[in-house]
Amino acid sequence: MIRLDPAERRIAILLAALAGYVDAVGFVASGGFFVSFMTGNSTRTGVGIAGRMGDAAIAAMLIAAFVAGVAAGTLVRRWITRRSMLVALVALCVAIAAATAGYLPVSATLAILAFAMGAENAVLVVAGEAVSLTYMTGTLVKVGQRIGYALAGGDRWGWVPFAILWAGLILGAVAGGMAHHWLGIQALWPAALAALLIAAALFLRERVPARTG
Repeated sequence: MIRLDPAERRIAILLAALAGYVDAVGFVASGGFFVSFMTGNSTRTGVGIAGRMGDAAIAAMLIAAFVAGVAAGTLVRRWITRRSMLVALVALCVAIAAATAGYLPVSATLAILAFAMGAENAVLVVAGEAVSLTYMTGTLVKVGQRIGYALAGGDRWGWVPFAILWAGLILGAVAGGMAHHWLGIQALWPAALAALLIAAALFLRERVPARTG
């Protein structure tokens, strides 16, 4: 986050909020599975193996879908390079999940969403490493690290960008939980629209020629 310019930081926060929203909708709709938080699904896989193999299979499938999404997003960035196209892919996947909900098993809908959230993590890359947009454990580690640095006399506010990114995901999750209360699984449609708007904003940013001199 600290290596991103202000516009890129805003994009990161919006994408984190989108991930929180989609994760909340998926979590409530499925009764406790995640579409962006794979640490949670990893724990569910282990606990399921110990006693509930059906849950373990669903959690493992979501992990596989998420990893496939990361790989696909990485290839899109490598072959097409335009981040707007990658976010448009995320929007398309979320829209497909919304359109097919009720016709496909819930686990299939969750897998589509997990694929989309995995792909989202390839949108922002700094020095060859993806910026975490859908999971916040590493981000909270950075918050703690930079608070420690600040207490030791370093940058006083270096922790703030990471804390704001985390807050973006939390606010998105709040919105997703509320939206599911009113709309059920169809709460995914606003997420698809939001992703499409982010893709449009990125597209316009990509069309602006870089300044020289």
